[in-house]
Amino acid sequence: MLNQFSRTELIFGKKAMERLAAARVAVFGIGGVGGYAVEALARSGIGTLDLVDDDRICLTNLNRQIYATRSTVGQYKVDAAKSRIHDICPDIKINTYKCFYMPETADQFDFTQYDYVIDAIDTVTGKLEIIQNAKAAGVPVISAMGAGNKLNPTAFRVADISETKVCPLARVMRYELKKRGIKDVKVVYSEEKPLRPIDDMEISCRNHCICPPGTKRKCTVRRDIPGSNAFVPSAAGLILAGEVIKDLAFRKDYERCQLKE
Repeated sequence: MLNQFSRTELIFGKKAMERLAAARVAVFGIGGVGGYAVEALARSGIGTLDLVDDDRICLTNLNRQIYATRSTVGQYKVDAAKSRIHDICPDIKINTYKCFYMPETADQFDFTQYDYVIDAIDTVTGKLEIIQNAKAAGVPVISAMGAGNKLNPTAFRVADISETKVCPLARVMRYELKKRGIKDVKVVYSEEKPLRPIDDMEISCRNHCICPPGTKRKCTVRRDIPGSNAFVPSAAGLILAGEVIKDLAFRKDYERCQLKE
């Protein structure tokens, strides 16, 4: 019988679609990168999504974040995402957490209940905590490296963290993970050298913060405000989702998937 995933099933097959429908994926951070990952996961047939982000949608998010529209400015990102995803797939189960993931909030999450974890946050401390907890629970995790201050969406690569180069965030993560004895972390990173944002206070959030009322982590307290665009973060997010879908759908016959490619 035809349904909204019929075109996907034509290439994945019935068993793969059943695996995706039974899967539960947690996405930490649903901004420019994580938002597109969530969108692709939902449109691919994932049965349950856990969305973790404490931020509200700001006017400056409209240039790159899929859940940012004029009508959603001021809403929590997880709420806007849930509404849109249910409009796409009413049957999907969505758990939302208005939480900034850090070691202090980690005890709110039981990683053993997930089939896959996506790290799309931008703080090193939080990223390390996510990876450590996923590893301890024996759950696959994929981590997004830096997507800000870049212009080339074709420069992204999927690799183990030990094989990354050029990306400043990946360099820090390599060092910190090695100190903790953590190996074999799949990441999405860019080999494009980051640009330095234009130093123009007239258009900087540093002096003209327009974060919605109630925003806990305003731009004015950030160490750096990166430049961004519509096509680089989205590319990273879609690559993240693609890796998760391939791993979950073809975990038992991945060789067949590779032959189809």
